[in-house]
Amino acid sequence: MRVWAHMAVNFERGGSPGYAEIARGVASDPELVAAVLSLPEGKRQPNLLLGAVRYLGGPVGSFAAWRAFVVGRWERVVRVVMERSTQTNEVRRCATLLPVLAQLPGPLALIEVGASAGLCLYPDRYRYSFDGARPLGEGPGPVLECETEGGVPVPGRLPQVVWRAGIDLNPLDAGDEGDVRWLEALIWPGGQESGRLERLRGAAAVVAADPPVMVAGDLLEELPGLVARAPEGATVVVLHSAVLAYLGRGEREGFASLVGGLPVRWVSNEGWRVFPEWEGARPVEETYLTVALDGRVVGHAGEHGQCLVWA
Repeated sequence: MRVWAHMAVNFERGGSPGYAEIARGVASDPELVAAVLSLPEGKRQPNLLLGAVRYLGGPVGSFAAWRAFVVGRWERVVRVVMERSTQTNEVRRCATLLPVLAQLPGPLALIEVGASAGLCLYPDRYRYSFDGARPLGEGPGPVLECETEGGVPVPGRLPQVVWRAGIDLNPLDAGDEGDVRWLEALIWPGGQESGRLERLRGAAAVVAADPPVMVAGDLLEELPGLVARAPEGATVVVLHSAVLAYLGRGEREGFASLVGGLPVRWVSNEGWRVFPEWEGARPVEETYLTVALDGRVVGHAGEHGQCLVWA
């Protein structure tokens, strides 16, 4: 399958050679291709199937071992695939959103669409180290490291957040062991895995101690109601990271129109193909996400928040 072959390249670039080998193996294995195609169309994503295998304790070091596990436990794997969704919650993306959020007049009321467990709703509770500098912030959360280029306006203080809410088709609970284990299973195995796991667990502890408002439902239907619930006097910010690519083109256009008609600021962190018509949307590095404020591109960011290049 073409998508698996394409993902093999991404896994290689992302420092996950085990996943790259597995993806290439799936793409050239007729039996596994048929098995994947037997799943509903919305359940065929490589990250979902790979995450399900990891969630069940399956191997990730070689295609042969992975294949044997999947073939031998296919019904169990399918149950997890059908029950779960790809809901990666990379908290380090807060480091690439912070320079944008810090420019907005506070206090802030944050609403994240496609929030997963809501880890990116707490930019004021984490610490940040830009270009190896002394960490900014004193919260209990993890230190989020980020390299910058192009004159990023690194803030001198963290924004004040007075309210936070999230929308997701299937919200996860940062205080639920099974939900956190699912988020861990979605992290690609590789050289950077230990750092991502530590950040995830540290952020989950922060969120579990003070949970946000979480709404289950479609983002187009639920967003206006959440905006209306935000406290008076706060700047309402709608934000999202690597979410809108899962929507169809018409839905993305509908979302942009919806947000544009609400009394909010809009912070987008998505692949450039989500809104290719935006000036400067396409980054030099294809894997980078495009960071925009109210539909205006301000920079490009590493997909895991590891770097930020200002426009």
